[in-house]
Amino acid sequence: MTPSARLDAAIGLLAMIEAEPERSADRLIAAFFRARRYAGAKDRRAVSDFVWTILRRRGELAWRLETLKTGAEARSLALAALILTEGMAAAAVAALCTGGRFAPPPLSPAETALLDGLARLAVAALPAVAALPAVAALPAWAAGNYPAWLDASLSARFGADLLPEMAAFGTRAPADLRVNSLKATREAVLAALAQAGIAADPTPLSPLGLRLDRQQPLNTTAAFRQGWIEPQDEASQLVALLADARPGMDVVDLCAGAGGKALAMAAAMKNQGRILACDADPRRLVRLKPRAARAGASVIELCDLAAGVPAAAGVADRVLLDVPCSGSGAWRRRPETRWRLTPADLARDLAVQAALLTQGARLVRPGGRLIYATCSLLPEENEAPVERFLAATPGFRRLQPASVWSEVLGGFCPIDGPYLLFTPRRHGVDGFFAAFLERVA
Repeated sequence: MTPSARLDAAIGLLAMIEAEPERSADRLIAAFFRARRYAGAKDRRAVSDFVWTILRRRGELAWRLETLKTGAEARSLALAALILTEGMAAAAVAALCTGGRFAPPPLSPAETALLDGLARLAVAALPAVAALPAVAALPAWAAGNYPAWLDASLSARFGADLLPEMAAFGTRAPADLRVNSLKATREAVLAALAQAGIAADPTPLSPLGLRLDRQQPLNTTAAFRQGWIEPQDEASQLVALLADARPGMDVVDLCAGAGGKALAMAAAMKNQGRILACDADPRRLVRLKPRAARAGASVIELCDLAAGVPAAAGVADRVLLDVPCSGSGAWRRRPETRWRLTPADLARDLAVQAALLTQGARLVRPGGRLIYATCSLLPEENEAPVERFLAATPGFRRLQPASVWSEVLGGFCPIDGPYLLFTPRRHGVDGFFAAFLERVA
């Protein structure tokens, strides 16, 4: 592909991502290139990296375009990114827009003026997100690359650390794996991956985690085919481990999705007991069946949440609630979702979270535990619903994460306070929250 063709492809991809909010950017990018087999590996990587850069830094770019009285459409975002993040001269950008085959249309007079304005801004060009002092002139939401309407919530969460914390969400997420202890040890998996030419290291916090040196396909490896490994971020692994599901227990995973945590708990239970994996969307559970078979996790039963939970009240040893949420903790992996989120989406999720807390609490036996978790940074999705639940629901008490960590994993807990909150900057993992609640006997 020529440089012009790469730019045209990036603009097309950005337009698709904007037009199809129900589909994730990574799937849209994969589908885009499946339909364009002529694009080589270097071209696919160059176009994809450029698109991801724009999605991660859209706040900065959109604010700069706004100062020049231009909207943040796909084409203007791409032109701005070439000058402000790639360091290209305005004339060089204009030369890419020839209107030829596989090239963007020529610039309009307004776009020519826009490039001149962007070039003037580039005298103090947008720095890498790590160079925070240089972006101080931008409003916090633009410098931090998050929606302006979330400014109060994120400022309340991080205070003076807001920009450094949000800068970490502009980096690429690591590729983490969980070793399936039903079938293998971490040492055996490391050896098997090394034999396949894949470099990995143990994760610093999860005793079952491995971190690859780079993203790469694993489906064809013997370790994956034999059910020795599952892709899972280290924070998600830790929440599943800290649920403390033990052999012989009765466990309910009320928002199981594709079942990553259910699989982790089945391994912790040594495949003894029962896990009821529920979800309001049975299409998600379909993905769990083959994963459970590959992992040898025979204690997992599937449940369509819309049809009701086939479990008696007050009998579950553990109820895990990884509730629907904003997904703000996963912005490194899905940067497009921060720009798709609306206040109406958040309000809907808050209502669902409260209902699930009430539903899950009914299932917990005296002495059992309710684990409330989100992949969110927002206090209104995390501490706030838990505090309201505790105030309105007698018979539950909050457990200290450090106490649970010591009991389950041993060693030092990296988080102090009444709740567990991971962030990429502090812990090198996805943003994740968990509260551990025990029903008093």
